[in-house]
This record gives sequence, C-alpha cells and structure tokens, in this order.
Amino acid sequence: MPKSKYKYNTESLKYDKIRTSFGTKTLIFFSYLSIIVMMAVILNVIYSSFFDTAKEKRLIRENNQLLFQYEVLNKQITNLESVLEDIENRDDNIYRTIFNAEPIPKSVRDAGFGGVNRYEYLEGYDHSYIVIETRNRLDQLAKAIYVQSKSYDEVIELAKNREDQLACLPAIQPISNKDLTRTASGWGYRIHPIYKIRKFHYGMDFTAPTGTEVYATGNGKIIQVEWSRRGLGNHIIIDHGYGYKTLYAHLNGFNVKLGQQVKRGDVIGFVGSTGLSTAPHLHYEIHLNNKKVNPINYYFNDLTPEEYDRMIELSMRSGQSFD
Repeated sequence: MPKSKYKYNTESLKYDKIRTSFGTKTLIFFSYLSIIVMMAVILNVIYSSFFDTAKEKRLIRENNQLLFQYEVLNKQITNLESVLEDIENRDDNIYRTIFNAEPIPKSVRDAGFGGVNRYEYLEGYDHSYIVIETRNRLDQLAKAIYVQSKSYDEVIELAKNREDQLACLPAIQPISNKDLTRTASGWGYRIHPIYKIRKFHYGMDFTAPTGTEVYATGNGKIIQVEWSRRGLGNHIIIDHGYGYKTLYAHLNGFNVKLGQQVKRGDVIGFVGSTGLSTAPHLHYEIHLNNKKVNPINYYFNDLTPEEYDRMIELSMRSGQSFD
C-alpha cells in the first residue's frame, strides 16, 4: 500500500493526514497518461522511420507484384501488336490484292483518340506513367482489332462475290488470234503514225481485216457506244464493275447498244480503221479504278504459257503504232 503523507498542524500541535482530492488524482493520472502517449508516439515515429510495419511490407510486396504484372502485360501487348501487324500486312498485300481491293489507309489504322485527356483519372500516382502507357496501348490495340475485323467483313463479302468478279474480269483477247501474228503494238512509248512523234501508247493494237469480230473480254454493261471520225473513231466502252472498264476503238461497226448487258466472248463490234488510224486494227485498253493499265497482264484465260510469252515478245517491240 502507498505510504500516507502527514502535515504538522501548528494550531493543534498534531500531524494531520494529507488527503488528495479526486480532481487532483484525475489531473495527475492524465498527466502521466499524456506523457506515456507522447513517448509512444515519438517511439512509433522513430521506429517507422527506420522500419516498415507489417502492413507497409504487405503493401510494398503488392506494389512490386503489380509493377511486375504490368511489365508482363506490356510484353504480351508487344507480342499481340506484332501478330496484328502481320495480319494487317497479309490483309493489305495478299487478301485484298487477290480481290483487287484497295488496302486500308495507314491513316485509318494508326488514327489516335482525339478530344480531352482520356487518362486524367489515372494521373497523380507514383507509377501513373506505367498505367497510362499500358491503358493507351490497350486502347490502340482494341481500335486496330476493330478496324481489322471490319476489313475482314469486307473481304468476306468480296469472297462471296468472287465468282461474279472472275466472270467480269477482262481476261481474254478481244480478237481471236491464236498464232499471235496480228499483235501490232503494245503498251509503252511508240512513234505516232500521223504526228511522227514519240508518244506513250496506252493499250494494245491488234491488226486484223476490216469486219473481224471483236469480243467482250469480260461480263459487263455497255456504257458508251460512239460514232466518231476523230481520235478513237467509232468505239465502245464496257463497265465490268469491280473498278474495271475496257475500251474498243477504231471499229467499223457495232453489234451492241447502249445499256446492254454482255457476257465474255460476246461479239460487240467489228474491226475498222476509223478516227486517227492508218490501217484496220483494234485499239484495246483496260482501265482499273479510272487508271489505264497494261492489257498484257490480263490474257490469262485463253493463252498457254508459250502463247503468252510470244505475245509479250511481240507487244514489247518498239516501233510505230497504228493510232
């Protein structure tokens, strides 16, 4: 038991026992308690400055694990980007080439996201740059996959129409010429027969007697039948669809009318020497997407490899054209 304290009373000449009031006891108690709490706080601050608590250690482990997972995720995204790039190249250079379709513009594939900052809510953290970069790459990847899926939808539609496209493709000679001795002039620079100047010849000339039958080289619709004494002379234009048109010039007469649907091999006209022409022949052109292309690449439906090689040899001879 605590010792009692006494105080000498000069009046009564006795020692009176000192009694501590409840308020004083309470004040003393809280004073000691405050000192203890303050010391505990100081010790905790000192400890936490040099040592991690169990909770902090757990959070640090979780953060390190998350950072590792982000690194793994970014490597996986890199692999997916590489695979997608290969798919895009195949799409543009193989599948779309097969169907004569224009590739997806790079500006469409690489288009970003405009507008406000999409990742503002991810800013302000210690590793915000990692999270934002990963999220941005995922968004770009998702967009690229969407563009590619739409492209494949288009390719599927092209595949469904492939049979019709093959029938419409200008794939035979416009004049029956099995021995190929009638190929007069091919694609390239030639001497113009009238102006006597070097001029690019956009097409091929086939010499043949007047009245020789001229065939449609693919299915299509007659969009132009014109009688003329100038330039191309009497000529026909067929729209085959899928970006293809063919032109048959210097004709002596027609066997079709405007708007008529024709099949490959149908007789559409007859060889002549109308317009700027020096001898009976057919001037033949192929246009793809309104651009003239070399017809020599389109005679694969009715020529053997040997005949095709022979035609290339004849068409490449430089000299004077007939128109």
